[in-house]
Amino acid sequence: MTAETPAPDTLTVDLGTETGPFHGGASGTLYGLYGDGVPSRTLVEGMYVRTVTTKAQDGIQHPGGDALEILPPFVAAGGKDVYVYLPDFYRGFPYEWPGADGEERLAGFLEIVRRQVEHVLTLGPDRSHVVYVPFNEPEGNMFGEGEWSHNGVSWRTDPRHYFAAWKKTYHLIKGLDPGARVAGPNTCILYPEVRGFLEFAKEHDVLPDVITWHELSSPAEVRTNVAKYRDMERELGIGPLPVNLNEYAHNYHVSVPGQMVQWISAIEESKVDADLAYWNIAGNLNDSAVEANKANGQWWLFNAYGQLTGNTVRVVAPHPNVQYTLQGVATLDPAKRQARVLFGGAGGTADVVFEGVDPDVFGTTVHLRLHEIPWTGQVGASAQPLRLRDEELPVVDGRVTLPVSDLDAMSAYQAVLSPGGNGAASLPPAIRWRRTYEAEDATYTGTGHSKNGPEGSPLDVDRFATSGGYHVGGLRTGSDGVLAFDVEVPYDGTYEVGVFANSHNQAELVREFGPTNVFLRVDGEAPRELRLPLGYKWAVWGHTDTRVELTAGRHRITLAAQDPDLGVTKGDAVVDKLDLALRDDDGTALYEAEYASLGGGAVVSHAHRGASGPGAAVLPRGGTVTFWVHAADDGEASVTVDVLGPGEGLLTVNGEDVGRVERGAVPLFLAGGVNKFTVTGASELLVVDRLRVGPSRDLLLSTTHPAEEGALTGTAKVTGYAYATGGKAVDGIGGGPDNALTLTVTADRTGRHALTVRYANGEQAPATHYNPDPVCRHADISVNGAAPRRVLFPTTFHFNNFWNLSVPVTLEQGTNTVTFTADELPDFGGESRNQYGQRSAYAPVVDQVTVTPLF
Repeated sequence: MTAETPAPDTLTVDLGTETGPFHGGASGTLYGLYGDGVPSRTLVEGMYVRTVTTKAQDGIQHPGGDALEILPPFVAAGGKDVYVYLPDFYRGFPYEWPGADGEERLAGFLEIVRRQVEHVLTLGPDRSHVVYVPFNEPEGNMFGEGEWSHNGVSWRTDPRHYFAAWKKTYHLIKGLDPGARVAGPNTCILYPEVRGFLEFAKEHDVLPDVITWHELSSPAEVRTNVAKYRDMERELGIGPLPVNLNEYAHNYHVSVPGQMVQWISAIEESKVDADLAYWNIAGNLNDSAVEANKANGQWWLFNAYGQLTGNTVRVVAPHPNVQYTLQGVATLDPAKRQARVLFGGAGGTADVVFEGVDPDVFGTTVHLRLHEIPWTGQVGASAQPLRLRDEELPVVDGRVTLPVSDLDAMSAYQAVLSPGGNGAASLPPAIRWRRTYEAEDATYTGTGHSKNGPEGSPLDVDRFATSGGYHVGGLRTGSDGVLAFDVEVPYDGTYEVGVFANSHNQAELVREFGPTNVFLRVDGEAPRELRLPLGYKWAVWGHTDTRVELTAGRHRITLAAQDPDLGVTKGDAVVDKLDLALRDDDGTALYEAEYASLGGGAVVSHAHRGASGPGAAVLPRGGTVTFWVHAADDGEASVTVDVLGPGEGLLTVNGEDVGRVERGAVPLFLAGGVNKFTVTGASELLVVDRLRVGPSRDLLLSTTHPAEEGALTGTAKVTGYAYATGGKAVDGIGGGPDNALTLTVTADRTGRHALTVRYANGEQAPATHYNPDPVCRHADISVNGAAPRRVLFPTTFHFNNFWNLSVPVTLEQGTNTVTFTADELPDFGGESRNQYGQRSAYAPVVDQVTVTPLF
């Protein structure tokens, strides 16, 4: 190394020092679930969400997230516990609990608690997954010093009223349900006064079943405070009790894999549960889910985290326990003969060094696969992680060194070690070449230009993460602005262009028309119109993608507010960056079985020469291998399950039984976003090598039915929407079953089909705080007059912004009717309705419905 070139950081993974069973506790969410289907069960299950914190049933704090409505589908998706914020029955923060004085307020609150427990007691076995949280941040709310406090005195100064209220609430809950679990004290940090709370609770036999507090701090404080709490327990002679840090991370961190991996490493090391903080909108897994079923980069990070198996091992970071530096979490699974490490948080170069590499497990050569999990924005969908390296490395004195360069601080990375030397062919990187061009470095001509920022940073964690920290405005209604990116590419080819941008859906120029349109040209030619992403605030990033043909050399890519051939911009947008990439594949995605999730006695084998990777999955009868598969859009894909040798298996996709595993490609309908593929062994032995997912071959016949051609009743009517197909869509569906849309569709054969509904939903309820409160609309969908199925449709941020949502249904051969209606749901007891517009009575605006066989 020269004096000018510092040595790379070293992240050491000590496979010889285990630190306990893998826990998986970091994958919790606060208000991340809106209702069944938003987000989809596939997204919930594939993120391995362990705990959910949400509002009391029928609470009026936010739309959606009603505890007892999300509970059954969450448990069905593999969830462990739902933490019920009882004060979130009220509106406002601090909570606006009614009453003339503290005792009257407390009495009213206890009646609400009673009603919640009585509701839970009707649930049957699912009630065992409920954990009650009587008070939330009591030091700043019900037992603080403000207007809405019990007596205007903080419990940290005089705890008597709080302790008495805790004791009454605890006894009420346990008296109604002796098996109930109660969590607390749920302070915003681990105050020193929590010790006094524990002393009181122990003395009066009202100790929480789970200890909770919030870590809106740093990963370093997670480790420090959990250790401090464990010391308290030992000194007081209680526990050890389960811990849930049921709000963690800041706005600047969520959605960014390189930030979140630092939190994950601290939480996993501490072996506690933790729930991502709720800074933005409900129902999107805290900026992990896009639309109903699509994943961004953060989702794929948690998907990789949730698939860790075995025991965690010691990881020594180059700057231990220091935020905004390279950190990691790793596991060793000797049964799989596999080690995995998730790392990130710093740019530049680093050496990832595996020590204690056991030759009895890995041999003398290891097969290494390295993936990148990039940041794709809060509302920007992401494909599966990018394969960066696939190679074999020698084991030298029990060590394997992986040098990595060009690290992106916003990305997370996963390296997987397996035994090598089995003849597996190395695969090339998924991307042949790529570059990022910051909008603030581009050339702007014309009027209206603004350079905005800085946005989020370690010094301002309340703001949003933004590439380069700045973004550019100016492309809006009436502008003549042109934003020009000068690029240079090394090869001729078809390049992917990703424009990272945002329009705030409530901004004046955006509220009028919806998504902002701009015009892209390459070297002044090949004009096309792009519609840029909408978001719930400014600087909430998504991306609009297109492809361009480029020759090797220099080019200018422009985004303009006017185009002589195509028109003018309507709206108001900010642009963060432009990504340019050249892929090195034929559009077929590969998913190796040895890296997938195994169940039912399935094992990884490295004894099958001819396997595409370092191993394969061996399934006994009933054994399973599960893949999480990306699809860019709803529609057909060509899918091949590669197996080695004889054997039989059954395939399910998103819970739908496809049938036996075929030798060769089969056409299957995939939902846009994430799809769950499970192969189940149906013979004594089935060896699964990998899954290949390629482009459509147009073998599944689809038919599209414009909504305006359907039969309309009541208030349902055809209305003009500029971005609807053909400029027309149907609104006014709902407010009662008499206001309906009925479409007549045909099917070539009886069986399962996808109804892909192109819809828009811009409904938003008034909020009392910093969280925007978009409302999910629903449709009660009836096929051939059968009992309707209720389907939730998440916000599209505007009624002129259309997305797809696919619903599986059974159709008869020949003609079928599909009817859409809607009505407002009453509260849990069926006696009242929400008075704040938080439960919509209406279906979304319906543009068209496409019918496709599932398989």
